[in-house]
Amino acid sequence: MRENVTISYRGAGYEIGRGEHFYGIWAVAAPQSQPLEWWPETPEGWTGAWSRFTAIETPGTIIPVTRHTGPLPAGSVPGGSLPAGPPPGRSVGTVIATALLAAGVVSGIVGLFPSYLGGASLAQQPAQLVPHLIYLAAWSVSAVLILLGGVRQRAGALLGVGTSAVTLGFFLADAGEVIAGGAHLAGPGLVLGLVGWLACAAGSVVAFRLCSPGGLGRPHSDDMGPVVMLMLAALGTAAAFAPAWDRFTLRVASGATQTVTAGNAFANPAPVIAGNVAVMIAVVAVVAAAALWRPARLGAALLAGAIIPMAAQAISALIQVGEAAAPAQFGFSPAQAAASGLTISSGLTSAFWIYCAFLVALIASFAWMLIPPHRAGAQPPRQAPPGEASNAPAPGPVEATSILPPPPHGREGENAVTVGPDGTFGTQTRALGL
Repeated sequence: MRENVTISYRGAGYEIGRGEHFYGIWAVAAPQSQPLEWWPETPEGWTGAWSRFTAIETPGTIIPVTRHTGPLPAGSVPGGSLPAGPPPGRSVGTVIATALLAAGVVSGIVGLFPSYLGGASLAQQPAQLVPHLIYLAAWSVSAVLILLGGVRQRAGALLGVGTSAVTLGFFLADAGEVIAGGAHLAGPGLVLGLVGWLACAAGSVVAFRLCSPGGLGRPHSDDMGPVVMLMLAALGTAAAFAPAWDRFTLRVASGATQTVTAGNAFANPAPVIAGNVAVMIAVVAVVAAAALWRPARLGAALLAGAIIPMAAQAISALIQVGEAAAPAQFGFSPAQAAASGLTISSGLTSAFWIYCAFLVALIASFAWMLIPPHRAGAQPPRQAPPGEASNAPAPGPVEATSILPPPPHGREGENAVTVGPDGTFGTQTRALGL
């Protein structure tokens, strides 16, 4: 429950009001007291808050909140009504979404142990096991958040959708190995993994459609710089994913050396390349959607869904470089390797470290999206000069000679800012506005 908060206006997805010494914007039906954005408790702050509220809210849905205002009436919001508070209990859709995600995670865990590709299980290959465990952990967190309801449900749905979109390409690449090499390569672990992905993706989509977790919107002018940087980081991550990451140095007893690179996304059969390209496209698309998502904090959950699988690939590469490379990978039998005194050392190419740099930029953007903006505090909105009307309406009666709208009503016993007929500011004790 939100305490010490006075809501003055409500729209389809957001509401605006007054908290402890600030004006804020909240998501409709969000139970937390922390606003999505807030401004200082000044006349300029109220003007800036209202400007932002009207910019992100659906036109024609804003209504004043009175003591008797309840949920928005059906039909006032495109696609149905939105509740003014969290729904009682858990809906059937929430249970279905959570059950699908749970079933998908269980299927994925079981699929770690049978043969996956070429007779080897994921459990036998640490470099392959760890990424799959990370995917399953992300879907598990998504299921828990969805089950909790409210704004956590929205975040969980977006996290699940983002993770499912990016990991689809990885599973398609694995299936591409079977298509290119023959059905004998496929094991039950791959089948269970694909079934698990399908169930998790379905559960995420069900939760997404259920909870209306915001949508795409135009970024604020102050956000254009970070949004552009986020998009550049996404393009850089996708581009750096394609080149070879693994570098092997072969050295024989005579002193001759040869360096071999491996892992180029395009040095594979066509079905595998298609899966890798799907990963690159999904990363850019999900990050672009996250950059434009409103509210931005929920966009951060969608961005996390893209970051987690790509970070898992970097971790996998680090694990693989620590493993001993077998001579058979380079066409040498154990006898030939012993006779020539062959030694193999592993490392990572510069492309991998460039990839990591872009990945860190994505993580930094994720952290930035979680920080509520204080735009009015950093750069107060322009105050309307005498004779020019302000676009921000008054939560209560306003004298015709006022040059700025008064802020929302304060709590009983507190002083609220008012504007007198002579254009000067004063204080007046007001009662609770709800």
